[in-house]
Amino acid sequence: MLKPQPADDSPGLLAAHEPPAFKLVNGSSKQPLLLVCDHASNRIPESLANLGLDSGALRSHLALDLGAAELTGYLAERLGAAAVLAQYSRLVVDCNRDLQDPGAFLGYGDGIEVRGNSHLGRHDKDLRARAIYHPYHGAIDAQLRRLLELQMTPIFLSIHSFTPVLDGVARAWEVGILWDQDQGLHEYFLDAFRGAGLVAGDNEPYSGKDPADFTIDHHGEANKLPCVAVEVRQDLLSSTAGVARIGNLIQEVIAGLLERGSEAQKPANGPRRNQACNDG
Repeated sequence: MLKPQPADDSPGLLAAHEPPAFKLVNGSSKQPLLLVCDHASNRIPESLANLGLDSGALRSHLALDLGAAELTGYLAERLGAAAVLAQYSRLVVDCNRDLQDPGAFLGYGDGIEVRGNSHLGRHDKDLRARAIYHPYHGAIDAQLRRLLELQMTPIFLSIHSFTPVLDGVARAWEVGILWDQDQGLHEYFLDAFRGAGLVAGDNEPYSGKDPADFTIDHHGEANKLPCVAVEVRQDLLSSTAGVARIGNLIQEVIAGLLERGSEAQKPANGPRRNQACNDG
């Protein structure tokens, strides 16, 4: 887990009326599952003047993972699970990157120049990290501690979406499962998606073995939790029906794993520790 950081006491980034860094859903849930969404929003703090971007850029995949927040909310509601969603754009600070990664404060991507991120100084980066990055990851840490204190080994699921076309190249995958140290959870998802007729990528269109994938590495793997990132092509999440279709597939996998884990951990003389995923 991340080292606790001091609260942001530097005025000027977030106004008093602006939302906090994260949204917490079902914060008292006792389900052995935590959902997170690093790129849930395209919101920019008012003080940053939209980073010099027009409305089209702010609606693009560069600013947020389109449909990911809706999918995360759907799953949290259907499964009764806790969820932590970032409430500011990845262009302010990317919560799925180490702060030392150049991509944490993106200056250019997919043909778009982020002028508000050019020539950022250490003070500017620290201000964004204190106001947004550290509170978001602190909320994830707090939820994991809470679930672990309930004698659970929660499944850690990171929800993302990807653009159908990047740098002019079309992507054939419809969904992808990103993983690194996971011992089997990814196979359940791949089987479910492929069984539903979807083109599912194993560590595609990105790889979970890439050290740039911060959230899974530093919350899931560091705590030895069953963990994967689910990537969904954004056109599949462009409607309520599409969100429900993908959400129902994920729900079936998670519900089956939770049931399997619960049954496997029941001794003959009564309940004991609830293990979310006893298959590794």
